[in-house]
Amino acid sequence: MEFPENVADLLSWEKKSFAHLALVLRDGTPQCTPLWFDYDGTHVIINSALGRVKDKAMRRTPHVALAISDPDNPYRYIQIRGKVVEIAEEGARETIDHLSEKYRGAAYDHKENETRVTYKILPESFQTMT
Repeated sequence: MEFPENVADLLSWEKKSFAHLALVLRDGTPQCTPLWFDYDGTHVIINSALGRVKDKAMRRTPHVALAISDPDNPYRYIQIRGKVVEIAEEGARETIDHLSEKYRGAAYDHKENETRVTYKILPESFQTMT
């Protein structure tokens, strides 16, 4: 899916926009979490730890929504609806290190015995406000 040029910067590596991930929990209630993300031109890529609420919810129900606001103008945003199409532990530690460099300018502070997981979300639709 190709996004319009007027919001492409929100998905870029240079802009430190946070994504707010919306999920549906087992009991049917919504849950929303701000998080770091990357975009590879096809997938929105996020990372979490094995066993967290996000991890369990995306494994159970792969349909998600993301809202990404411009940190310089929060009224400018893109909402993306999509599906988690890949869940992988392999390479996930490197992914969180990569994201930490973007958002913090430093390597991620890994916790002992924490297994990182990377999720690739394939956008299916979007809406923008510019």
